[in-house]
Amino acid sequence: MEAASVPTPRRAPGSAGAPAPRRSRSAGAIAFSATKVGVLVMAVAWIVPLALLAVTPMKSFEEYSSTSQWALPSDPLQLFDNMKQAWDSAGLGSAFFASLSYGLVGALVAILCGALGAYAITRLPLKGRFFWFLLVFSGTLFPFQMYLIPLFQLYTDTNLYDTWIGMAMFYSAIAVPFCLFVMRGFFSTIPPEIEDAAKLDGASSWGILWRVLMPLARGPIAVLILFQFTWIWNDFMFGLVLSTSDGVRPIMPALVGLQGASSTAGPPVVLAGALIGSLPTIALFLLLGRYLLSGLTLTATGKDE
Repeated sequence: MEAASVPTPRRAPGSAGAPAPRRSRSAGAIAFSATKVGVLVMAVAWIVPLALLAVTPMKSFEEYSSTSQWALPSDPLQLFDNMKQAWDSAGLGSAFFASLSYGLVGALVAILCGALGAYAITRLPLKGRFFWFLLVFSGTLFPFQMYLIPLFQLYTDTNLYDTWIGMAMFYSAIAVPFCLFVMRGFFSTIPPEIEDAAKLDGASSWGILWRVLMPLARGPIAVLILFQFTWIWNDFMFGLVLSTSDGVRPIMPALVGLQGASSTAGPPVVLAGALIGSLPTIALFLLLGRYLLSGLTLTATGKDE
């Protein structure tokens, strides 16, 4: 009597030992390795200029000319002499304080105007609220180069050209649309029950804005201060076109003037000036950096994580 043959079951495509998962794991490992290599290359591309910015200002012109640019400085205290020479050249000192005032005034005024506009659009019975939002925000849809010629003509006709108040007004106005966009997005996510509770306690519209909504918006406000101050501080184009004199011209055009005025001193003095120019933004990031992630999360979701 012959034994009945039992058919051998076929392996399922996704069962253990099938070649497809091994190929998938191999492809995943290759992709992960390629990602690590890409991140490493980008990190090196960022670190190399920063290393040169840190090392070169610590050298004298003679040491810079006679040694490799990657060689460590023999006297790191030379940094302070180069920074002093850069500070006294090409009006860099006055430009530093001018940009500092533009950044602080421009960021704070823009945030104030953006908060007022966002509150009116999201909370008050204003007709055509979305139209007014688009009207203000449309200022960011065009290249900033389009504003140069009409703005220059306007400033020369109104005697605002090469004045501190003219530069401060421009930097404040140019930052309003983005501040309105961020504050409107945040205010629209706050539950109306919070405002209703404040009204029951006798709070007016101004009281609700300043005592309820603005304290809740600390994270987005910190993000806006960081972003707007950094943009104003790094602006070169408008500072070059709208100003000429010391005390009015911002620091970025002054750094270009330093490069020409300090040609005999060489790159150590120029990079020492660039190091001076980078200190305020670094300090502001260290001061407000802990609010950055939470502020971006609040702006996107309206909820504290």
